[in-house]
Amino acid sequence: MSSFNDIFETCNWDDTKASIYAKTSADVERALAADKRTLEDFKALVSPAAAPYLEQMAQISQRLTLKRFGKVLQMYVPLYLSNECSNICTYCGFSYDNKVKRKTLSPMEIMQEVAVIKEMGYEHVLLVTGEDNVNVHVDYFKKVLELIRPHFAHISMEVQPMDLEDYQQLTPYGLNTVLVYQETYHKEDYKKHHPKGKKSNFKYRVETPDRLGQAGIHKMGLGVLIGLEDWRTDCFFTAMHLNYLEKKYWQTKYSLSFPRLRPFSGGLEPKVEMNDRELVQLICAYRLFNEEVELSISTRESANFRNNIIRLGITSISAGSKTNPGGYAVEPESLEQFEISDERSPAEIAKIIAQQGYEAVWKDWDSCLT
Repeated sequence: MSSFNDIFETCNWDDTKASIYAKTSADVERALAADKRTLEDFKALVSPAAAPYLEQMAQISQRLTLKRFGKVLQMYVPLYLSNECSNICTYCGFSYDNKVKRKTLSPMEIMQEVAVIKEMGYEHVLLVTGEDNVNVHVDYFKKVLELIRPHFAHISMEVQPMDLEDYQQLTPYGLNTVLVYQETYHKEDYKKHHPKGKKSNFKYRVETPDRLGQAGIHKMGLGVLIGLEDWRTDCFFTAMHLNYLEKKYWQTKYSLSFPRLRPFSGGLEPKVEMNDRELVQLICAYRLFNEEVELSISTRESANFRNNIIRLGITSISAGSKTNPGGYAVEPESLEQFEISDERSPAEIAKIIAQQGYEAVWKDWDSCLT
């Protein structure tokens, strides 16, 4: 069966980048005026030529988001299960070559974490691990899902890419959503940042969303790690990937995230800096390109930035996040995957959302209705 990789292999990174940077104000104005925007329009909207049009983009983005999603923001929280990892990644605190104490939560410890998360009010949890098939494998995930399923309305997962059969085994246990970030679509730089481990296989990773679509997953999340390569080009390929997936796996829902490279212990400096104004441009460009996709913002971003982005296209937001296994109750001082920026509590974030005339939604659907 064909995959996105077959299409991607026909593309040239340098040519694509040059095409984006060659866009003019006329291209931007044409994209803004279009009823339905193409990938070429997306190039224009993320190009430097679009910078003077940011206010207009923001107004359209707000209108489209209100039309499709209303004045609500879905609240979610990550639950880190393990920092075990068999990959070397230059930007991650969990990297195999980072000599730190490793931990995988036991069933009792997981329930201690769940108890704190439930006290915060959460019904949507994102399970996160390092990428390690020895300690955190399919059977471990089955046990975790079986354990926590009665306590949450929606369970998402961000773990190592798996085979089709693995995803097919997990969906009956209550897995709703899988997030798999390509990190970068620049093949040479991808190899540089992932020199060891299963993650070094670019083709296997880029084909993961195809396997998720074949498994009939309810929703999948895409994105790149902004800072590894030219963000405009990387995000164009993300949009291209999304476009392909929506056409081929039309029954699946989709979400996008925009993680900017954050510090960790001995961390990597970003190759390419993206300022706040450029991140707003990207968020609005995605919304103008796709009215249906969910857009998520995490605690990587500052409190001030998150306050001001609520009305511009975001549909889900995290709060009170801990990025280390046991961070909520078991081992609060253990190694974080990355440093968070917005440390406000879920209640504080919900209050900010309400002050802007929006509603924080903790539970957007119920399994008894499916």
